[in-house]
Amino acid sequence: MSAESITIVFHGHYSVDGVSVPSGVPQVFDLSSGIGKIYIPDDPQECFFEVHGVTIGVGFHWERREDQKFRGSVSFIREGDQITLVNIVDAEEYLLSVISSEMNANAPEEFLKAHAVISRSWLLAQTRARATAAHDTCLRTEDTLIRWYDHSDHEHFDVCADDHCQRYQGISRQTNPTVRRAVESTAGMVLMSGSELVDARFSKCCGGVFEEFENCWEPVHHPYLVARRDSESPHDFPDLSLDAEAAAWITSRPDAFCASPSAEVLSQVLNGYDRETDGFYRWTVEYSRSELAEIVRTRTGIDFGDIVDLIPIERGTSGRIVRLKVVGTLRTMTIGKELEIRRTLSRSHLYSSAFIVDRHDIGPDGIPGRFVLHGAGWGHGVGLCQIGAAVMGSRGYSYSEILSHYFPGAEIKKIY
Repeated sequence: MSAESITIVFHGHYSVDGVSVPSGVPQVFDLSSGIGKIYIPDDPQECFFEVHGVTIGVGFHWERREDQKFRGSVSFIREGDQITLVNIVDAEEYLLSVISSEMNANAPEEFLKAHAVISRSWLLAQTRARATAAHDTCLRTEDTLIRWYDHSDHEHFDVCADDHCQRYQGISRQTNPTVRRAVESTAGMVLMSGSELVDARFSKCCGGVFEEFENCWEPVHHPYLVARRDSESPHDFPDLSLDAEAAAWITSRPDAFCASPSAEVLSQVLNGYDRETDGFYRWTVEYSRSELAEIVRTRTGIDFGDIVDLIPIERGTSGRIVRLKVVGTLRTMTIGKELEIRRTLSRSHLYSSAFIVDRHDIGPDGIPGRFVLHGAGWGHGVGLCQIGAAVMGSRGYSYSEILSHYFPGAEIKKIY
């Protein structure tokens, strides 16, 4: 959490530089207090601290503020003109919160085990990746903007607590013995590809076919993050990089694990605010002429004039658009990758970049009066599909079978 000031209440005995910190009393930290100090609990299991006004879902349509509680130590760093709170916590304790924050703690146990393994794998892979040189994450020219968002965005800590990395909402989210069993029974287990940790990505709903890593992030191919159908017939899918095939796929409802989850499975998997999202396997968004122009201008800082057309230049393996040409009366520009496209065409974020565009009410000037986007999936679609994996868990698949489906060729290994 970063802000001009942060309010915290310590519960239990904390100390800083050997001096006890008042318990149960709200304390305000800003750039004049706390920077560089570490507040340490005497008992990591009994002590906790409460943070007021934490923003979750930053930039997404479910964004809101919550008061949250956390275990572990606390430190503060300066980032620009704001103070940033950093929680120092044991990896396995962190995972207990992630599993309960990313989905409902009442999800099928085999699904929770699978998620514990991939969340641990992703965390360790990210901390190692920060120690290596990263690719440039932005290519900008006069008529092109290709950008992606990844671990290099965080310079002073390992991972953030929001959807950019993994949801980590402390002990505020309900946990239960099933979550603890899922984490403890897989303790130290990760996915490996040869001698390398798997960069285990996940999203809410793939839309029927998995996307490949390099179409969303840096141009690196991972053999375990490849195109497959989210079904018992993983190799049965069309070439969705072709516009005609993508259009046919997106405007139909092909069978997939994530296509028709029961209300019971959804209630087990999704936390309350996630269930506010409707129709994530297939969805439709409509904009008027003026509305779309205003959104694109606000989100990019560029005045395109009226939007004449949105033309897919490149699609990935799931039908997600990797590069999109935005044609305006004042400016034409190609943008990518998937998250940049989703940010540009929505006041928050589109559910995904797997969409086709219908232009309606075209005037004599060639400019549509309405744009209708028909889309598929929720998120980037790479790696594990949370809805699909939950359905697999409810149908009796083991966590190892779930992982082999979403990360083909990867092996589960215990490294500590």
